[in-house]
Amino acid sequence: MGGCAGSQRRLSDSEGEETDPAPRPPLQDRQGAHWKNAVGFWLLGLCNNFSYVVMLSAAHDILSHQRAPGNQSHVDPDPTPTPHNSSSRFDCNSVSTAAVLLADILPTLIIKLLAPLGLHLLPYSPRVLTSGICAAGSFILVAFSHSVGTSLCGVVLASISSGLGEVTFLSLTSFYPSYFLLLTSPGSQDLGGEEEAEIAAQQPLINSQATELKPGSSSHLSLRERWTVFKGLLHYIVPLVLVYFAEYFINQGLFELLFFRNTFLSHAQQYRWYQMLYQAGVFASRSSLRCCHIRHTWALALLQCLNLAFLLADVWLSFLPSIYLVFVIILYEGLLGGAAYVNTFHNIALETSDEHREFAMATACISDTLGISLSGLLALPLHDFLCRLS
Repeated sequence: MGGCAGSQRRLSDSEGEETDPAPRPPLQDRQGAHWKNAVGFWLLGLCNNFSYVVMLSAAHDILSHQRAPGNQSHVDPDPTPTPHNSSSRFDCNSVSTAAVLLADILPTLIIKLLAPLGLHLLPYSPRVLTSGICAAGSFILVAFSHSVGTSLCGVVLASISSGLGEVTFLSLTSFYPSYFLLLTSPGSQDLGGEEEAEIAAQQPLINSQATELKPGSSSHLSLRERWTVFKGLLHYIVPLVLVYFAEYFINQGLFELLFFRNTFLSHAQQYRWYQMLYQAGVFASRSSLRCCHIRHTWALALLQCLNLAFLLADVWLSFLPSIYLVFVIILYEGLLGGAAYVNTFHNIALETSDEHREFAMATACISDTLGISLSGLLALPLHDFLCRLS
């Protein structure tokens, strides 16, 4: 009798029986485990985006590919800009930086399109290992390349690393419900989900058996269930596509054309400052979910599209008097983009059921990639058109 009672930790609701609850670790220990997981996911996201961001930030240098004698880097130490198109009022490369964007995003798009179909069948550990090897290979290939083509191959490796890592880590958060709950309301404890959160908090982040952490894995979902979940995600997917379309149209279509000659910064240095400020804004807002939770992400999409219209008008009319005004706008652009991303996935994590959450997270991450790919395709002809203007 005592053995049966000891073996049963939880009785069905229909029986209505009560047993003494199993001993739980102190609340402080459970919160400490939750914080470790939150920091772990923060570090995973930071490392996963590193190669992707570096390649985009170096896009201008990769395409210009200027090397001074004795200089083994892509960065030209001479601060004097050398125009590539003297007939244009813009200092244009022969190829738009959107070419680097497409090399850095199309492999990611392919991975994310295929991920909901069967990537969940592959354990997490090989995925993480593959992502790390591709990231290291991308830096080695770009660092030792002597041609733009070889450098773009390195960019493709960075894209594979980032795309595989993003879909892997976002799917992995579905096994850690306490991760998102902790970011917004660490003091509240839901009695129904406390034990599940406690179990998840005790699991290691990188585990080849991660698909066994909870019974609600997406591997058993039918095509009809997947389609139903996808339709329910559209009100989050569409705004995120628009946000990323607008901001990467700015980043890879307009940054190169927002060139100020009345400053001590060279063209390449201006481009790097634009990218740095954008990424600083993204970094700050993606880490601010605990301070600011936005449910209506469509408002962020509208503001980002207004940013695009304003900066496109400035490229055409050149009415901004100082580069420092552009710096402020680009920082604001990054804040909007990061807030849209983190709040979209936070809302999805809270609103989807346990059995659908892994599939929903893996599917929704196509949003940013689709928007970026569309922006790169449109930025290429825009670059050629504007650079032909005298």
